[in-house]
Amino acid sequence: MSLLKDILYKVAIDTVVGPTNVRVNNIAFDSRQIELNDVFVAISGTVADGHGFIETAVNKGALVIVCEHMPEQRVNGVTYIQVADSKVALAVMASNFYQNPSENLKLVGVTGTNGKTTIATLLYQLFKAAGYKVGLLSTVKILIDNTEYPATHTTPDSLTINSYLSMMNEAGVEFCFMEVSSHGIHQKRTEGLHFVGGVFTNLSHDHLDYHNTFAEYRDVKKTFFDQLPKTAFALVNVDDKNGEVMLQNTKAQKYTYALKNYADYKAQILENQFTGLLLKINDNEVWSRLIGHFNASNLLAIYGVAELLGLEKVETLRLISGLESVSGRFQYVISDSKITAIVDYAHTPDALQNVLETINSIRTKNEDLITVVGCGGNRDKTKRPKMGHIASVLSTKVVFTSDNPRNEDAEVIIEEIEKGVEPINFKKTMSISDRRQAIKTACQLAQANDIILIAGKGHETYQEIKGERFDFNDFEIVKDYLKQLEK
Repeated sequence: MSLLKDILYKVAIDTVVGPTNVRVNNIAFDSRQIELNDVFVAISGTVADGHGFIETAVNKGALVIVCEHMPEQRVNGVTYIQVADSKVALAVMASNFYQNPSENLKLVGVTGTNGKTTIATLLYQLFKAAGYKVGLLSTVKILIDNTEYPATHTTPDSLTINSYLSMMNEAGVEFCFMEVSSHGIHQKRTEGLHFVGGVFTNLSHDHLDYHNTFAEYRDVKKTFFDQLPKTAFALVNVDDKNGEVMLQNTKAQKYTYALKNYADYKAQILENQFTGLLLKINDNEVWSRLIGHFNASNLLAIYGVAELLGLEKVETLRLISGLESVSGRFQYVISDSKITAIVDYAHTPDALQNVLETINSIRTKNEDLITVVGCGGNRDKTKRPKMGHIASVLSTKVVFTSDNPRNEDAEVIIEEIEKGVEPINFKKTMSISDRRQAIKTACQLAQANDIILIAGKGHETYQEIKGERFDFNDFEIVKDYLKQLEK
């Protein structure tokens, strides 16, 4: 049990009704999880307002209520604490409850539209290979040294984050690399965490269903860097014009990386093939099994972080050459008939363009590039025609299909994607709403040496339709169809 006044340390409190020298068992923001002598934090969410469940929490045994609006009727024996922002209070309380675990390891946050998972995961790989105990909080998985846990959100809630960080402390983890999403920043899930560094990858069209405008999306990302302490580093990609914006008000030590512009960490691509990249990073050559310009940028960020965390340069380059691609990020298989199938998480216009331009820069143009792509339902609709335009311009053939339609009609989503296709490119495209059938059709269309790109879902092993999740793995499905064609 924890003393309430201890877990309230550094929480900005407006009003307290009741004692704070009581002992509590746990903290929850979901009334269904409340048990005897717990703290219930009432949060105003996008779907439901936790203030409507205060009475339920008290009836289930909550000893403490933390809220933004003090209830008119209060129960004797229950402590009520009014705060300006319940999300911030929850994050700070979560850190205190778990004895501020982020202060006991070197925590680096990676934010941006594209590249977060790749950079965080490859940093985990690199520091593991260097002999350290390492943690990872990512979209794909959560790792505490060698133990894996399933990931449900890019940035988990603050209680979950601190729970995992506490487990990392117990396991002797020294470094942790964490994806930091705009949702996570906006919902204050990273408040109260002690970061030794932050990385900005890039910013492009995404999540405007949530943030309303691009400027709002950018500014939310920027708050992460605004809050870094002066002892931390801020490493940003200045090939993206928003990189300098991230540095404007930060107290952290400022560093930059770029492929095209002057920067502290600079790289030149010497060779770019399906077998990998040959890079010159700050005058040192290194070979990587990763592919494409976007991965050259990712590797440069990784090199910068490793140096800023104290790894020796030559050792870092050696370790980079051994890094393997991340699941669902330019993951490819080549069939016996020399058809190359690539699965990538590219689900934004910028990411799709990067992947297609990378493929086009490597291929000879004597083969077809067949793209299978869709867009998620109940998400930013404005990017749909942009995705359609990019796919139809940069591919030889395109199959528009469903992604995770969620509660929308897949056919309607596809129609909105097709609005971005110029008349000259209509003949390149077809629409098959069944994603499995779309992948099968792409395999049937492909000839020897052709390339198939299946974009949008990457590492995901499900498809979400009408509130249900069905098993669906792009990589396994395309491998199976290619094998069938060989028979």
